[in-house]
Amino acid sequence: MPKRRASAQTEGDGRSGFRRCLSRVLATALVLFLLATLVPIALLRVVPPPTTAFIWRSYTADPATGRPCERVDQRWVPWSEITPKLSWAVLVAEDQRFMQHHGFDVKAISDAFDAQRSGRRLRGASTISQQVAKNLFLWPGRSALRKGLEAWFTVWIELLWPKRRIIEMHLNIAQFGPCVFGAEAASQRYFGTPAARLTAQQAALLAAVLPSPAKMRASDPGPYTVERAQRILSQMQLPHGPGYLRGL
Repeated sequence: MPKRRASAQTEGDGRSGFRRCLSRVLATALVLFLLATLVPIALLRVVPPPTTAFIWRSYTADPATGRPCERVDQRWVPWSEITPKLSWAVLVAEDQRFMQHHGFDVKAISDAFDAQRSGRRLRGASTISQQVAKNLFLWPGRSALRKGLEAWFTVWIELLWPKRRIIEMHLNIAQFGPCVFGAEAASQRYFGTPAARLTAQQAALLAAVLPSPAKMRASDPGPYTVERAQRILSQMQLPHGPGYLRGL
């Protein structure tokens, strides 16, 4: 009997030791994950990103074409060097409740689910904050893992960055065409002018292509792109636009 008790005690001690070891490994992994995600987000509040996940990917398979880019055109410019017309056009086109939500537009998500259930055309519900998280850190796709990581990064971006930084980042890293990222590169490439001097019409065209730079071109817009840009331009004329931007 004593031998059996000793054997059972040894086995129990072994299981307890394994659980403690596993707990330490998991705790260490959690701390490393937190550091690996939160430190870059905190730094990017004040410094431009040296690159992004989507820009890096473009050298092997550009998200707009699927082909590798020999050269990626992207030039960071501060908020003060991007015309408010473009900021307003992008907010009108992509995220009209940007100032009200905390990273997730619950109404847009609900509308998207309703559209899916009724068989209507599925509309995107991603906010600008979610797009920044995806473009900076992740990859194209709709897997559960990608969406979960996107939500994680979005929460911390909203907590650690002011709204102005989020839209500034979006305008500097969003893809506007094949191998072209950011407002300054797109403005120079398509209109021969800096982002600070875009007209309202040009700003609306750039905003119009953002959902699908693979299919729409600001330099040679098709009928749908022109129609979408005109809708954006019409909404930009609403009187609350300038006041809305003053909140950034």
